[in-house]
Amino acid sequence: MSQQTARRGGAAWALVITSVAGFMAALDNLVVTTALPSIREDLGGGLHDLEWTVSAYTLTFAVLLMFGAALGDRFGRRRLFIAGLTVFTGASAAAAMAPGIDSLIAARAVQGAGAAVMMPLTLTLLTAAVPAAKRGMAYGIWGAVNGLAVASGPLVGGTLTEHISWQWIFWLNVPLGLALLPLARLRLAESHGTGAPLDLPGTLLASGGLFGIVYGLVRGPADSWTGSLVLTGLFAGSALLAGFVLYSTRAKNPMLPMRLFRSRAFAGINAASLLMFLGMFGSIFLLSQYMQGVLGYSPTEAGLRMLPWTGMPMLVAPIAGILADRIGGRPVVAAGLFLQALGLGYMAVVATADASYTAQLPALIVSGIGMALFFAPAAHLVMSSVRPSEQGIASGANNALREVGGALGIAVMASIFAAQGGYETGQTFVDGMRPALVTGSAVVALAGIAALLIPTRRRTEPEAAPAEPAPVLETAAH
Repeated sequence: MSQQTARRGGAAWALVITSVAGFMAALDNLVVTTALPSIREDLGGGLHDLEWTVSAYTLTFAVLLMFGAALGDRFGRRRLFIAGLTVFTGASAAAAMAPGIDSLIAARAVQGAGAAVMMPLTLTLLTAAVPAAKRGMAYGIWGAVNGLAVASGPLVGGTLTEHISWQWIFWLNVPLGLALLPLARLRLAESHGTGAPLDLPGTLLASGGLFGIVYGLVRGPADSWTGSLVLTGLFAGSALLAGFVLYSTRAKNPMLPMRLFRSRAFAGINAASLLMFLGMFGSIFLLSQYMQGVLGYSPTEAGLRMLPWTGMPMLVAPIAGILADRIGGRPVVAAGLFLQALGLGYMAVVATADASYTAQLPALIVSGIGMALFFAPAAHLVMSSVRPSEQGIASGANNALREVGGALGIAVMASIFAAQGGYETGQTFVDGMRPALVTGSAVVALAGIAALLIPTRRRTEPEAAPAEPAPVLETAAH
């Protein structure tokens, strides 16, 4: 069980530190999207290089998240949080100074590794610091900040790219990271998990499998779907992931215990998270380029016009957290996902080579409300679906599946786009983007169906007495 040292930071400090760290990690998922045209102009590269500029981060983030959570449980969550933050900050500086597209992709991969250690521990550290009665509001604020970061990436990236340079989308992390490091050392309490040995075979199987599949999807349009490397990546990746599942059902201390998925709550929210990020990431990847390359907006103008979508989490997510405390997370999450699907589908209908902003605005607003309703209740559902001793790995697993969804979404959407259209003219771009958005809408709708499989919350949920002094989350069975 978790054990904390005597030194404690306040709940408010924990909320600030973990929210800002989560903001940094989440922001870098999509901060490069509105900068992609400028990066392509400065450093060169084709569509697959642009995909890897985004996916190198999301992929290493995804495959190492559960391992990062396990490292924190074993060696100290605050200690590993600081280590991950240090790597992330240094890699951000390296990305800003990258002389070519390959070195930029490499720096993005290292960024993802640092974020993979840092990000899952933000939720675990926050849970330990906040009293149980106030966790719904804390998760709401944490979710709002992270949701805003994911969705405001295009605006932040566009503004910095247009008014300074694209390198500043990475330099931005450096002062934030340097400010957080001493605060984390002084204000966060140390805690540990079960102390189980690290699962190196499971990490290698999961990492190799995910890399193979994403590599095949990214390279397929450029190298042909029948190319030897593409087919090898897809088949070998699938085989390694199947091996990971079989191994995890039998291993004594697996990185991701498969028994957790016997819980409808855990399985449902994780399936919903993976599918939601798959549909959303791929859509934003294309829409940010559509607004600049087809409609002619500057990077800042494109980011501002996406604000009804991207800014909504900051306004609605705290309310969603309170609603989830009162009526349960399932209806709030499901409603958000169906609204997000509706918004993406509407955007596919109205998108043309000369579409007016007025025509797009309803789709952006509906999508923004849907995204906002998802983030905070989803975090609460994840943490309440497992035992307190398993919250670290549950947080890592959920974040990993989100990032896997994001990496797959960009790869799948770009593949559909490349098969149906291209960059030649505005019309060819729209021809490729429309079927991709329809696919994204359908995938997010499936996420809504998965959310409906989550059991309803019991009306009376007495809080169990903690087994140890550590203020970890006690949950009722679902």
